[in-house]
Amino acid sequence: MSVLVIAESNGKEVDRGTLSTITAAQKISNEISLLILEESEELIKQAQKIKGINKVITASGDLIGGLAENLAPLILECSKDASHILSSAGTFGKNIMPRVSALNDSQQISDICEVIDTETFVRPIYAGNALATVRSLDKVKFITVRSTAFETAQTEGGDAEIVSGPEAITNGKSSFVNRDLSESDRPDLTAAKIVVSGGRGIGSADNFSILDPLADKLGAAVGASRAAVDAGYVPNDYQVGQTGKVVAPELYIAIGISGAIQHLAGMKDSKTIVAINKDEDAPIFQIADYGLVGDLFDIIPELSDKIK
Repeated sequence: MSVLVIAESNGKEVDRGTLSTITAAQKISNEISLLILEESEELIKQAQKIKGINKVITASGDLIGGLAENLAPLILECSKDASHILSSAGTFGKNIMPRVSALNDSQQISDICEVIDTETFVRPIYAGNALATVRSLDKVKFITVRSTAFETAQTEGGDAEIVSGPEAITNGKSSFVNRDLSESDRPDLTAAKIVVSGGRGIGSADNFSILDPLADKLGAAVGASRAAVDAGYVPNDYQVGQTGKVVAPELYIAIGISGAIQHLAGMKDSKTIVAINKDEDAPIFQIADYGLVGDLFDIIPELSDKIK
């Protein structure tokens, strides 16, 4: 029994979600291979050092853009000897794993937060308000992992074997054009220890900058509710929630966020939650460790000034 973990990276190192997925994989088997889908010597050397990895499989060919149409056959080719194929339940995993599992005529198990045994897993349902224990008898199991539910694997101490994998071949029906990314000096939203998020109560895209001084002083990432994203205040990659990014920082500050169940599903595992809202009956206060009722346009500048 062996596990294939599909790596997501920034071209230099695998991301936090992949490191957490490796931890989940270790609960299934001691034989773990990591598939690298970028041609980067720096990335491969970093991956080789990850503790718990036995083999690093490198890929080549049409890897640009990470198109699922090109990568899915390659992943299946690499997984011939694997009993489990795992990926983090981020944007990349949600894009590629359904196609891979469908090509294998298997049912995907999504967003697991616990491994009970090699066939049985726990996953959240109903926006995280309930947990379902599921068992799969498929010969090969395709799984996405909720990264906030598992510790990250150690990035030092390993000495994995490097193996050349197959080549990704374009299907001729789709091609990568470009990718528009929001650049920021702040920590990545899913890996940050502190997150400052704004909601519809911010009022406008221009007003959203009121969060910047606070985030800068705290060294925090900036997030947003779906309502703020849909209103055009910030880009989609800021979104925290059931249909956005799932975060579990040491400190989560929700500003002008009412606390819809879909948003709570993406942040309620945060260790400490602070809510600032002018509506004292806002649902966010039900899960907040600390709550402050008032006008955020008065509170946030004052709070930022008091932080040294």
